[in-house]
Amino acid sequence: MEGPRRARTIDAKSPTSAARPMLIHDLATTSAALASTSRRTEKTGRLAALLRQLEHGEIVPAVAMLSGTIRQRRIGIGPAALRAAAKGPHASEPTLTVAKVDQMLDRAAALSGAGSGTARASMLGELMTRATAEEADWLSRVLLGEVRQIVPSEKKVLLEDGSAIAYDYLVVASGTTNNYFGNDAWAPFAPGLKTLEDALDIRARILLAFERAEREADPARRSAWLTFVVIGGGATGVELAGTLAEIARHTLKGEFRRIDPTRARVVLMEGTDRVLPPYTPDLSEKARLQLERLGVTVWLNKRVTSVDAGGVTLGAERLEARTVIWAAGVASSPLGRSLGVPVDRAGRVPVRPDLSVPGHPEVFVVGDLAGLAGVPGIAPAAKQMGRVAALNIKKTIAGQSRVPFRYKDYGQLATIGRNAAVAMLGRLHLSGYPAWLTWLVAHIYFLINFRNRLAVLIDWAWSYWTYNRGARIIIKGPS
Repeated sequence: MEGPRRARTIDAKSPTSAARPMLIHDLATTSAALASTSRRTEKTGRLAALLRQLEHGEIVPAVAMLSGTIRQRRIGIGPAALRAAAKGPHASEPTLTVAKVDQMLDRAAALSGAGSGTARASMLGELMTRATAEEADWLSRVLLGEVRQIVPSEKKVLLEDGSAIAYDYLVVASGTTNNYFGNDAWAPFAPGLKTLEDALDIRARILLAFERAEREADPARRSAWLTFVVIGGGATGVELAGTLAEIARHTLKGEFRRIDPTRARVVLMEGTDRVLPPYTPDLSEKARLQLERLGVTVWLNKRVTSVDAGGVTLGAERLEARTVIWAAGVASSPLGRSLGVPVDRAGRVPVRPDLSVPGHPEVFVVGDLAGLAGVPGIAPAAKQMGRVAALNIKKTIAGQSRVPFRYKDYGQLATIGRNAAVAMLGRLHLSGYPAWLTWLVAHIYFLINFRNRLAVLIDWAWSYWTYNRGARIIIKGPS
């Protein structure tokens, strides 16, 4: 019979920026939880169901983890951290740690909030409430704090109030922040899309731009309000530009008296010679053509030299635009620098083949923060890293040799708009409706339980046939 296994605690992050360290949540242990193996299996199954939602753009509102005497801390709430949590070892008399998550969302969920703030936002809130209630019997207490520093030499994590959390093993999965390439002064004028707060801010900017254009009598200033610029032609920028075009040409059509929203100008700027650089040239060209069919103006080989409240400057060129969105790049979380090892230009931490930090075998770095050649910064790669990190921790405890990380590429999907997407699945390249349908099926599949799959399917079908994105309520003004 298998002997007792140690279990872990988990820390989690909320959306961060360089100026705002990540939020973590830690739960004190309790000896009363999960009295039987069957009950533990049931709970682990529910956790696995929650984790399935990560890969294709949905929030995981809470994650449960067994906790025992060996102290393991995980910083992060992305796919890497949650997969590491899911694969961690369990205790014979388990106690539980729950990392409760701030409303963190990735590209797909955030775009829904930026575009309309409709059913998905409410569904995600419901998921958060329901998941917390379902696991309430696991809880002891929740501690909220901000990670300021990691001190590997003392095996502890320092919080904003000066307190410390000790660990025996640490998994760091703090992800990325927006990267303005040394031009942080642009951030107030060109927000990035990383968090729910960012999505609400961008959504307010978009809706208020149309409202202010409706009030503007001067044609030049009205044109500036109706010009939307997306900087960066990666997956986020392409999807944002396509969404903006659909909002202007379909969602808001006929809702104003003095302006015609369908005449709004959406400009996507990319510094290289094609959009979606990680994809093959043929798919990049197909993505560009699909964007243009949606009404997006694509500018390639354009380098932004300045962004201000009035628009964008590109060398000697000037484009007046009152709404600018940044999607040009990311930088690794500044927390990685506190590990005391050299980082690369993007702030990634170089790791050994087993994903541990050189000189600190008890510290693992996974996800976007890990510097591994040939591994893209996408959710499937992060999940694979989390799985290997958890496996290596278990092997270390058992006195076995660790295994090296090997990335398996299952393909990439980028949605552009209605019936528009590209997919790179090994040698199979799809574009247009087939790729969009593949993206749709994948998103539905990775939702939690049949009820949510059905609800989202009905909501998307309604939006698809009616072009209705829900109430255009301005929840907050732009920051």
